[in-house]
Amino acid sequence: PDIRWRREASYSYNRKEYDIAMDQFLRAARYADKPSQAMIAEMYWRGVGVPQDRELGYAWMDLAAERMYPNFVIKRERYWELLGADQRRNAIERGQQLLAEYGDDVAKPRLAKVLHRARTETTGSHAGFVSGGLKIIPMTGPLAGTGVTMSPEEYYAPRYWSPAEYFTAQDAEWGSPKRGRVDVGEVQNMAPGSGETPADPEPTPEP
Repeated sequence: PDIRWRREASYSYNRKEYDIAMDQFLRAARYADKPSQAMIAEMYWRGVGVPQDRELGYAWMDLAAERMYPNFVIKRERYWELLGADQRRNAIERGQQLLAEYGDDVAKPRLAKVLHRARTETTGSHAGFVSGGLKIIPMTGPLAGTGVTMSPEEYYAPRYWSPAEYFTAQDAEWGSPKRGRVDVGEVQNMAPGSGETPADPEPTPEP
């Protein structure tokens, strides 16, 4: 559900259906999806599809940086520098409520239950063999809608369904700064002291 709802949220965001995107990012966020939590932070910080609320934006980015993924930590610190003293106190207080519902201590077990339930629904022998004569067309997850088929053995590989291995893979993916190409556009005038770029944020790229 983390990848599924983040993926659908990104599609909605790109269509500028921001209210739908927010709901979908929130669904993913409940299953410990840090990129979705970061996108919720961006939407509140900039007021994209929601009333601008920088205290709440910081609280969400602080949650996204819970595992110390560099990109989210950098953004969190940037937000912090732009908040006043009262805003900082309020942001920390509001963040405790988010932590209680979306923090790893509760969100990781929530996702683990889903993964465990899915694994128990696997069709095959009691010895763990899944019929190799079958092919699966993924309806959710990173390959949903691609038309790609895969063997049940590949689909049910431990790296996708074992919570420990799954979160280890996430740490490997998001635990190092992202690299990519940056296109620099024309120089734009900014309001004095704003410290912000005028462009809307792009959805966080998927792993």
